[in-house]
Amino acid sequence: MHRQKVIRNAVSAGLALLLLFSGIVYRKRNRVRKEKHRAESERKKSDALLLNILPEEVAGELKEKGHADARLFDRVTVMFTDFKGFTHISEKLTPSELVAEIHTCFKAFDEIISNHNIEKIKTIGDAYMCAGGLPVSNSTNAIDVVKAAIDIQQFMKRHLEERKFSGKEIFEIRIGIHTGPVVAGIVGVKKFAYDIWGDTVNIASRMESSGESGKINISGSTYELVKDQFKCAYRGKILAKNKGEIDMYFVEGVGVTV
Repeated sequence: MHRQKVIRNAVSAGLALLLLFSGIVYRKRNRVRKEKHRAESERKKSDALLLNILPEEVAGELKEKGHADARLFDRVTVMFTDFKGFTHISEKLTPSELVAEIHTCFKAFDEIISNHNIEKIKTIGDAYMCAGGLPVSNSTNAIDVVKAAIDIQQFMKRHLEERKFSGKEIFEIRIGIHTGPVVAGIVGVKKFAYDIWGDTVNIASRMESSGESGKINISGSTYELVKDQFKCAYRGKILAKNKGEIDMYFVEGVGVTV
C-alpha cells in the first residue's frame, strides 16, 4: 500500500509538473505570437506611411538598399496648377475654412491623378505639382497628364459652380504642362521627399504662369505628343519669364486638332 501511494504521488507530481510546464510553454508561445503579430502590425503601418510619402518602387529600393539612387528620365510630363486670386480670397476666410477649401481641391486632384498613373510630387501653398512617366517610365505620360488636367478642369468648374450657388467667392485655376527630361530622387534626411529637378520643371511652371484662368496651357513639346488625341488651339510663341518665346497651345478637349 505504501509503495502504491508513493507511486500515485509521484505520478500526480509528474502530471502537475507536466501541466505547469505545458502552461508555461503555452503562455510563452502565446506571448511570442502576440509580439509577432504586433511587430507585423507595426511593420504594415510603417510600410503604409512610407508609401504615403514615396512611390512604391522608390520605397522598395530604400528598404532594400538603405538608400535610393537618383535617376534621369528622358521623357516626363510635368503639370503645375495654381489658383488665381486665391491669396486675396484666403484673406477673407477663417483658418479652418482656408485649410478645408485647399483640402477639398487637393484631395480631388490626388484621386484624379491616381486614376491616370501620375505621381504627386508636392504642394506649395495653393500650387499643386505632379508628373507622369516616373518612377516607372512609360510612353503614354503626356496623354495621361493631359487627361488628368481635363478631369481637374472639369472638377474645378463643378466646384466653383457650387461655391457660387452658395454665395461664396470663387477662384479659378490655371494649369500648365510641359514634357521633357528630369532628374528624380530623394532629398533630405528628416521629412525626406521624392522630388524632381531640371529645366522641364521650370518650363512647366512657366506654362502655368503664362496660361489663363480655367485653361490648360501646354508647350509645343507636349503638343507634339498629344495632338492626335486632343483638340488644341495654337496660341503662338509666347514670352515666358527667363525662357524666351515658347510655342504654347490651349487644350480644348478630346479630339484631333485640325
